[in-house]
Formats: sequence, structure tokens, C-alpha cells
Amino acid sequence: MTTNVMANYSYGEDCYKEIPEVLKPYGVKSVVLIGGKRALGATESEVRAILEAAEVEVKGSFVYGKDSTQTNIDKLVATPDVQKADAIFGFGGGKALDTAKMVAKELDKPTFTFPTICSNCSAGTAIAVVYKDDHSLLRYGYPDSPLHIFINTRVIANAPEKYFWAGIGDGISKAPEVEHAVAEAKNRGLVDLPHTASLGQAVALSSKDAFYRYGEAGMEDVKHNRPSKAIEEIALDIVVSTGYASNLVNQPDFYYNSCHAHAFYNGTTAIKRSGEYLHGVVVSYGVLVLHAYYQEQEELERVARFNRSLGLPITLKELGLTEDDIPKIVEVAVTTNEYKNTPFDSEQFAQAIRGVNQLGQHLSNN
Repeated sequence: MTTNVMANYSYGEDCYKEIPEVLKPYGVKSVVLIGGKRALGATESEVRAILEAAEVEVKGSFVYGKDSTQTNIDKLVATPDVQKADAIFGFGGGKALDTAKMVAKELDKPTFTFPTICSNCSAGTAIAVVYKDDHSLLRYGYPDSPLHIFINTRVIANAPEKYFWAGIGDGISKAPEVEHAVAEAKNRGLVDLPHTASLGQAVALSSKDAFYRYGEAGMEDVKHNRPSKAIEEIALDIVVSTGYASNLVNQPDFYYNSCHAHAFYNGTTAIKRSGEYLHGVVVSYGVLVLHAYYQEQEELERVARFNRSLGLPITLKELGLTEDDIPKIVEVAVTTNEYKNTPFDSEQFAQAIRGVNQLGQHLSNN
């Protein structure tokens, strides 16, 4: 397959008004809405009114559940109103949008996404994380890329700040993970990086600076529910830049999308613990692990200071973990897609996790 489909996008406080014009070229006459309960509550009435005025039928509206499990996907795929719609509209964050994309894939329908939070890049990617019913990782799914993303900065500014916070944590992983995954492939004998991968690497690297430039201001604006330049820049970086990069470096014949930071995250899903630990929040610690693994001390300390300034984790305790959990995290990490594509030494990986924790404890005490 040599065709790459990248989602188009609209952004701004009034971008939903553009829905009818966006739909016209695709001949969409009916849609079904799938999303989180809070996400649909924040957007459904506005979107329905716009669709009604454009004579686009809404076949139904469905809360996807609470996780992107195969069970929830199967339930929606079997729902008659979902089957009858021309297209799937997905609303919410990563798990809701991953569910909507997988439902669309199984029913061979196009997807249009409406990220109501920007906790990760799922709104624009051709990849989805599918979980077991116990919330541990089951597999990655490979849906089609959404045709269009509607990034409403007013909705994002009014969403709970923890999701914007987590999105920054996930976003800072893209540039270093892609960079190191490509470098490791070259170390293993890759001679020529394909054009698609080269473009993806360039996009990933272009996304890096905005998080550090606008992160603190964006968090402050979200706390006060005010759409702003900082929120716009961070949202576009998370949803578009890292989303595009993911699609370009995640292909049938190569995978440079993620490595150590997401291997760490996936390993932690096997640890039962109380509390809420959002994907991006855990990944932000994984970014520190990546830099520690490669002994990039200057970058490690820079990212640690940034994490600390935003309240992102720099110790295992902040993730409900202890150093006793490290063997299990590593055991699971070496079974992941990240490890398969970018192998790493398990003991060195364990030591990197420990080293970050010790650095974080030192910074916390000073």
C-alpha cells in the first residue's frame, strides 16, 4: 500500500460551523455520534443544530463506555443505528476516539473526529490502543486515518485541565521517541530511511519546541477557561503535528512511532494500583526513562525541570509505583510493539527507571 491519508483539520472557537462544507465532498447524508458522556454533553447540541440546518441526519448518539475495549467496540459495531450511518463522528479524548475509529474500521465507514480534550494525538491517527476488560493492554489496532478533525479551542479551554496537562506529557515524547527509534534502526543496518519516514521524523522534530514554549501559559489559560494562542498552539501540536508524525512513521514495513517512553507506559498497565494515572502523565515519566537509558544527562535534567514546573511526575511514587514494581514493568515492556521494533537491554532499562526515580527524589527534596 503506497497511499497515505492524512486528516484535514479545522480549528478555532467556531470551527464546528464548517462541518457542512467539510462533509459535502464526501457525500455524507447521515452520521452517528459516538463519544464520552462529558464530551457529548459539551458538544452534541451545538453539532446537532448545525447538522439539522444542513439536512444531515443524526442516526443516533452513543456513549462508548469508559475504555477502548474490544467489548465496547463489538457492542457498537452490532448496533443497528451505527450500521446505518454514512459516517462516524467521534467525540472526546483518546479512548473514545480510538473506539470510534475502530468501529468505523470494522464497518468500513469514514471517521470525523471532535477532540474535546487534547490529552493525546488520537484524533488524527491511524492507530488505536485496544484494552482488555480489566483495562490492561490487549493490542494496537490500525484503523483508517480520520478524514477531518474539528479542533474547537473553546471546548478544549473549558475541559478539565488534567487532560490538557496529560496531553503535554504525551506530546513531549514524540520527537525523542521517533528520533531514537530511527537512530536504532540505522544502528541495526538501515541504510536509506524511506521518504515517508523521513517526513515523519521531520514533523515529529518540528513539534518539540511548542510544548516547552507554550506549556506553562497554556496550562494557566486552561485553568481559567480562556481560549488563547498558547492553547491553540499546544492543541495543534498534540492533535495535528504529533498525529501526522504518527501516521507517517507507522507503516506496514516500518515502525518508528514510539519506543522507550511508551514501552514504560505499557509496562505500568500491568501494575494494579489505586488512583488515576492518565496515559500522557505516565508517558512523561517514560520520556525521562528514555533520556536516562541513553545517558543524555543534559536533556534528562531539562525535561525533569519542565515536568516539575507543570506538576508532571518525576518519581515513581507520583505514579502509585515503587522500585519493587520495576521487574514487572520491564517484564511487560519487553513484550510490547515498542520493544519489538526498537529493542533495548532490559537491565539497562530497569536501571534507567531507577535512576529517574532517584533523580526525581533528589529534585523533590531540594
